[in-house]
Amino acid sequence: MRIKIPAGYTAGVVTAFYLTSEPEYGDHDEVDFEFLGNVEGKPVALQTNIFLNGKGEREQKFDLWFDPSADFHDYKILWNPYQLVMFVDNTPIRVLKNLTPGQFLVRPMKIRGSLWDGSDWATDNGKYRVDYNRAPFTAVLQGFDVYGCPATGGAPCDSLSLSWNAIRSLTPAQEAAYKNAKSKSMTYDYCTDKSRPNFHLPGECN
Repeated sequence: MRIKIPAGYTAGVVTAFYLTSEPEYGDHDEVDFEFLGNVEGKPVALQTNIFLNGKGEREQKFDLWFDPSADFHDYKILWNPYQLVMFVDNTPIRVLKNLTPGQFLVRPMKIRGSLWDGSDWATDNGKYRVDYNRAPFTAVLQGFDVYGCPATGGAPCDSLSLSWNAIRSLTPAQEAAYKNAKSKSMTYDYCTDKSRPNFHLPGECN
């Protein structure tokens, strides 16, 4: 998806592009790109989150190396039986490997986009809220494309006939870009936040 988020004062405004499972498939799975609006002159954070088996709280935040409200940029998700990779302009910013039984995304998911009021938490933990006097807040999503296996019928999702299932790890160049993005742009990682209530590392943090 190519996305351009609202500009100017957007405190409390959350622009989201995400995958989400339906209740009929049991416990909730979800993969989120969430842009957390801010006051004018302050950078918009990109937050990613993953829900596995109904449990989220796997946030990672980034200060991007560009202004996502100034122009369109590419946001991509690779999801196959081996790994989940989230990309910004072809730079991997998040990787979840399928290493722990029962701790990987397995449910069929739909693709969603939304713009919503996250005043209670999105900007400085709720210090700045949505100012509806500045509405409308407009995000533009375009150039959408998807390659995937259907939830029912067609080739099984683990079939080697599906080209994306040949991608089992990052290339050396992607690995270097991933490490660079984490070291220079990541501002929060749930795996290292010992201030969280009932702090317990999910298995993937190890």
